[in-house]
Amino acid sequence: MAETRCGYVALIGEPNAGKSTLLNKMVGAKVSIVTHKVQTTRARIRGITIKDDTQIIFVDTPGLFRPRRNLDRAMVTAAWTGAADADLVVLLVEAHRGVTEGVKAILEALEERVEGRQIVLAINKIDRVKSDALLALSTELNALFNFTATFMISAEKGHGTEDLKEWLAKELPEGPWLYPEDQIADLPLRLLAAEITREKLTLRLHQELPYQLTVETEKWTDRKDGSVRVDQLIYVMRDGHKGIILGPKGETIKSVSMAARQELKEFLNRDVHLFLQVKVRPKWLNDPERFAEMGLNFKDGK
Repeated sequence: MAETRCGYVALIGEPNAGKSTLLNKMVGAKVSIVTHKVQTTRARIRGITIKDDTQIIFVDTPGLFRPRRNLDRAMVTAAWTGAADADLVVLLVEAHRGVTEGVKAILEALEERVEGRQIVLAINKIDRVKSDALLALSTELNALFNFTATFMISAEKGHGTEDLKEWLAKELPEGPWLYPEDQIADLPLRLLAAEITREKLTLRLHQELPYQLTVETEKWTDRKDGSVRVDQLIYVMRDGHKGIILGPKGETIKSVSMAARQELKEFLNRDVHLFLQVKVRPKWLNDPERFAEMGLNFKDGK
């Protein structure tokens, strides 16, 4: 019998580098928030996939950026911790943006924070630039850091992602699988449901409420008919934000609820009854309980 392999692969990079898109592509299902906004991933989210005899556990980390608030600091700490704990690390760099100041800062920190790990470079969004520019970028990045391997990918379109997956599968250590064969995510359903609703809010509200809201699943009730009732709270910082989320005659929150309920129904393969409430909590960004609900450590934000 062939030896099984299993291990953790951390996806790191600047905000909006395509980590969540790559995770979802690798897993073959949506397990992480993907929006046009930066910094939408807050917690470390694990997606699980199988390649041949290897179980790969991808860790989608928050984007690495210069933190300004407690929440920012906790997110950045979670990202570096996810990288340090992984067997392999994949750094995503956007092809069209190249070697930004943010990428340089990550490269400087890598040796110190992720010692003794193989670091793989994945140049993402290759469809946005010409081939000669890609080669020049690859050469520049490999001159700045000693990457184990370099891959050219488009996480959105799937170009090169299978090659990357195959390489990772062969490099992970031998060992038993840690999750059942049919499990694709390691995320509590309550948190997953909250993330789905937060994504729908982010997509619907665009620039109106960038990061000043959070969603928590207050109750999860399995019903006798096989359906589930999900009660969620949307915390905002100001009274004016509450009105934005509700929208004229409650149209905005109704639209968000319908979209979130539909996605939850498809994910769980069961009927979902979703109830949303909006609460004003001016200091939620400094509330340890809110951080814990997001899977973050409040101490890391201080």
